[in-house]
Amino acid sequence: MTTTGPGGVFARIDRSVLGPPDGTRPSLTVHVGPRTVLLSPEESRKALYGARRDATLRAAVWRQAVTEARQEPPDGDGAGRLLVVWLVLPGLYRNLHRILRLWRRVDRADLEAEAILAVLAALDAADPEGPDTGGFLIKEAVNRMWAYAKRVTREIPVVDVGAFAEARNATVAPEEGTRPPEGWEVHITPPPRREGVCATLRFAEPRRRRDGGRTGTGLTDLVLRARRHEEADLIGTLVLRPAGARR
Repeated sequence: MTTTGPGGVFARIDRSVLGPPDGTRPSLTVHVGPRTVLLSPEESRKALYGARRDATLRAAVWRQAVTEARQEPPDGDGAGRLLVVWLVLPGLYRNLHRILRLWRRVDRADLEAEAILAVLAALDAADPEGPDTGGFLIKEAVNRMWAYAKRVTREIPVVDVGAFAEARNATVAPEEGTRPPEGWEVHITPPPRREGVCATLRFAEPRRRRDGGRTGTGLTDLVLRARRHEEADLIGTLVLRPAGARR
């Protein structure tokens, strides 16, 4: 029988229902005509999905499982509901794998969670005496998995236009910007044409030491970085002034 990954929700339900080999497992006492049959979880599943299924026994298993689950007290341990979910799982694997093959961006764990929520919701509306109680629960879970997958694939991630525009248009006034103390600033004013630089560029460099009492040693490198190559297009006018000086 197909199983899910060791870390999936379906696998956790498997471990919770089956428990350790020597542990106590839930059982179902079903009535088939004059007979009373005690079934383990594995025997209950085999009655539902085995190759030689008995329609009468199958209906009795669903009827008893759903009845016991709905009779659980609100403050109970939920073992009856968990058993119903576990009995539904084999009916979900085919559609689960089909969805994952069609849409690789759909997360398996989310699909499994959606299916379980659908079974628990449908359990309260299921009729234990109905002609196909198990089919109703499986159908509800399958429909919810498909609906979730289609909804996720229709979601297209978009940029937060408002935040993007706000960040792009945010400017810092020259007086608010950081200036290195005792430093130099290089301002490049673009020429009046559309191509090339479209705003004033500012380069700042601190004066770490002085050359002959005039300019800082780092100033030469700063100007070399800011100037254009002789064969390059003019990008603007370069102005050198002490940091913080009036323009």
